[in-house]
Amino acid sequence: MRAIGAAVLGAALGLGMSAPGAQTVDGGIASPVVTLDQERLFGETLWGKRVSRQIEEASAALAAENRRIEAELTAEERALTESRPKMPADQFQAAAEAFDDKVTTIRRDQDAKAREIGRMQDAERQRFLTAILPVLSEVLRARGAVAVLDSRAIFLAAESIDITDAAIERIDAELGDGAPAPQDGAGQGGQGGGD
Repeated sequence: MRAIGAAVLGAALGLGMSAPGAQTVDGGIASPVVTLDQERLFGETLWGKRVSRQIEEASAALAAENRRIEAELTAEERALTESRPKMPADQFQAAAEAFDDKVTTIRRDQDAKAREIGRMQDAERQRFLTAILPVLSEVLRARGAVAVLDSRAIFLAAESIDITDAAIERIDAELGDGAPAPQDGAGQGGQGGGD
């Protein structure tokens, strides 16, 4: 493992990069390997904050809708139970089955809405990752780096090689909140993110 690490460092240094520890144009430390906190990167950018707000709003709206539906179904079930003594058995049985079918359909529809919220978050993360690659490449070049490691998977690393803050600043400046253009979804992705 140590030999692999030494080979990577040797290859990186052989590419004419700045010596480790040298100051870079963005004020960071030049290093062939840098670290990045992916969760912070998404969560603290304007893009991630917008998505988080949208998910929270959609989840809150769905929760409110679920509470309203639950109250309506509870009242409907109570009314059905109270009418049982006055109804012929076969009529009550049919009404009870129709109510059960209605509950099953509503539950399926509400579950589908919850899954759609999850898919929306996954889709936004995927769009984000695709859009930020050119920006991250610029940050890597500025640091003289050839590799990025997830900081959460590393036991110990110097804070000076973490590029999360620099990447967030650059992504916010170049991509903004990543909201799709309002006109027919054309030009998806807003400003920046070109080749």
